[in-house]
Amino acid sequence: MARIVMKYGGTSVGDLVRIREVAQQVKIEADAGHEVAVIVSAMSGVTNQLVDYVDHAAKLCDLREYDVVVSSGEQVTAGLLAVVLQDIGVPARSWLGWQIPLRTDEAHGNARIEDVDTTDLVRRFAEGQVAVVAGFQGVDSRGRITTLGRGGSDTSAVALAAALGADRCDIYTDVDGVYTTDPRIVAKARKLDKITYEEMLEMASLGAKVLQTRSVEMAMKHRVRLQVRSSFERLPGTLVVDEDEIVEKAIVSGIAYSRDEAKVTLTNVPDRPGTAARIFGPLADAGINVDMIVQNAAVDDKTTGMTFTVRKSDLDRAVVVLKDQQPDLGYGELKADSNVVKVSVIGVGMRSHAGVAQSMFKTLAEKGINIQVISTSEIKVSVLVAEEYTELAVRSLHSAYGLDAT
Repeated sequence: MARIVMKYGGTSVGDLVRIREVAQQVKIEADAGHEVAVIVSAMSGVTNQLVDYVDHAAKLCDLREYDVVVSSGEQVTAGLLAVVLQDIGVPARSWLGWQIPLRTDEAHGNARIEDVDTTDLVRRFAEGQVAVVAGFQGVDSRGRITTLGRGGSDTSAVALAAALGADRCDIYTDVDGVYTTDPRIVAKARKLDKITYEEMLEMASLGAKVLQTRSVEMAMKHRVRLQVRSSFERLPGTLVVDEDEIVEKAIVSGIAYSRDEAKVTLTNVPDRPGTAARIFGPLADAGINVDMIVQNAAVDDKTTGMTFTVRKSDLDRAVVVLKDQQPDLGYGELKADSNVVKVSVIGVGMRSHAGVAQSMFKTLAEKGINIQVISTSEIKVSVLVAEEYTELAVRSLHSAYGLDAT
């Protein structure tokens, strides 16, 4: 007997037909004698509709009420799945975040989990009951409903798996695993049997949409074994595991890309201590996250150039903030470019192999693709290129590192 957490995303519970299919999958695990907790998202499209309702109700709303509205989609799904499970003979009960309770801080709209009390859930397991838990939601110290941010049901599932000491946490979605790159761009992309937490975290943060970044961080911290599986096919998925579980580590495991990038360049920036703080401080105060940063060498020992990237959705606000600060910063010209994409090569094998970056640069050069910005970490090399070269860059790198399926 095992203790299993099963999480189903919006497309997997998109209507009653899909919910009945999910119930059959849960029944298989329950009939096998396993203790099962099922985490569900809102039905596909429901959360977007609820957010639209709030946006049209008021331009600026109390986020506590925002959470009340947008968390209701998961409540509906949890109740429906529990009803269907009961109808096919599986003892089941729905649970909302406050009923567990899954306690969070008071950052409504993007709350962070502080504690999960599984006492009642474990007691119900002993009685043979399946727990159907509404994902994405929790409760703060004042008893108010909170939500965990978009994609937060993944985080709910991992947090519950960690608190329960689950044998594994299966994330069911509309793909059958984690691929070496986006199969929509590269037909020869391969499904990975295993991937390390570190690699999955990089891929999630760099554009791969399979898992929410926070859920991977939590799984890595608590060593929760994740499996990404298809909810439409009964096939093994991709295991997200500790690096020690992978005997032969690939030099490069995948190619990720992100279109949500915009480049900002400031010319003739005074080259003196404190300038970078005066540039990035106001951006941080405005809630604008800065990613890749390059500072050119000063030519005349007086001025330099500064290039960095922000999310495309933050570009207009970043430009306004920087222009307001221009008299204090004393830079020459501000150039903004939203027609860029970040392409990244990822692999834990980079730690022990030289030449990965050289191969990347050479491959792109042979295709006539100019690199605008470069950033690296221990297991990643990212470059910024013109958006029109996205597909060419991804396909070329995928082949260059021998990732194409044979």
